[in-house]
Amino acid sequence: MGDGAVRLVSMTATPASDAHRVLGSVVLVTGSAEFLAERVVSQAREAIRDDDADADVTEVEAAALDAGVWLELTSPSLFAASRGVVVRGLDLLPEPMHEQLLVYTATPADDVAMVLLHPGGTRGRALLDRLRKAGAREVKADAPKPWLVAGWASAEARRLGRSLDDAAAEALVAALGDDLRTLAAAIEQLAADNPGRRLDADLVRAAFEGRAEVKSFDIADRAIAGDVAGALELLRWALGQRVPLPLVTSAFAVNLRRLIKLTYAPGGLRDTDLAREVGCSPYQLRRLRPQTRGWDPAGWAAAMDAVANADAAIKGAGGDGGLALERMVLAVVAAGPPGRAGTMA
Repeated sequence: MGDGAVRLVSMTATPASDAHRVLGSVVLVTGSAEFLAERVVSQAREAIRDDDADADVTEVEAAALDAGVWLELTSPSLFAASRGVVVRGLDLLPEPMHEQLLVYTATPADDVAMVLLHPGGTRGRALLDRLRKAGAREVKADAPKPWLVAGWASAEARRLGRSLDDAAAEALVAALGDDLRTLAAAIEQLAADNPGRRLDADLVRAAFEGRAEVKSFDIADRAIAGDVAGALELLRWALGQRVPLPLVTSAFAVNLRRLIKLTYAPGGLRDTDLAREVGCSPYQLRRLRPQTRGWDPAGWAAAMDAVANADAAIKGAGGDGGLALERMVLAVVAAGPPGRAGTMA
């Protein structure tokens, strides 16, 4: 197998000229990111059918495999020159089938494309190691760490032949969260709706203005910065739009935890290492650093207590959820550096 075969099962588009190279191979997809795993399966399906439009593609659960089913799956098809086999849940493959799968992986059939899906975790790890040694080509389908999601979004745009700079990628993640399927669909929509236009932060914000997640983090940012009037104005907008209340307390908790980690992170770290320590992207560090100034341990503790109390109140321990959130905003502002409480008019 050459480089084309690697590209075929990567997270990039599949060149038509490489379509036939998926045949005669065993691709091992490992990781819990279902969207990335399904992309590999889709690319394999396309490649098989580019080679033979009538090809059979069969999916089966590993737990249901036995010697008879395996023989049927890997034998030549009576109706097509090529076939694909997708085996899901490899961690549940019956022990008696391990050796049979390993023997096949070492000498795969020329007219069969085999895709094995393992959801990650420790179960079946020994089998994975043996499959790698037997010649299976592994594709990682792990979700990126939180601080790398924006980078993944930029790479996804490049996959479509477009550019999404750091600021735009961060704005998109802030708007939509870290679900890869949602981000990929949004990038595809932006690219399709704006041919020839640069996909910048202004475009992203215009397209996704008013998303609940954005407003929740904006409320937290303003409260932490001491802007009580701005935070309360955005909070009232969110309450009027029936934004789920836990989104607001969650945004406060995430922002405060990141700032506390940044405040007490070891000195001398490079931005990439510091971002990993904090749980954000290097780009986000530039926004977070100014927010740590003037805070002390007692202030951080008081702010986190206020968020915990509000979260308990909106989940049943109190009455008026909106009032609980307003009190949280006021408490977070008051917990900040001296002088900020004076902005509460």
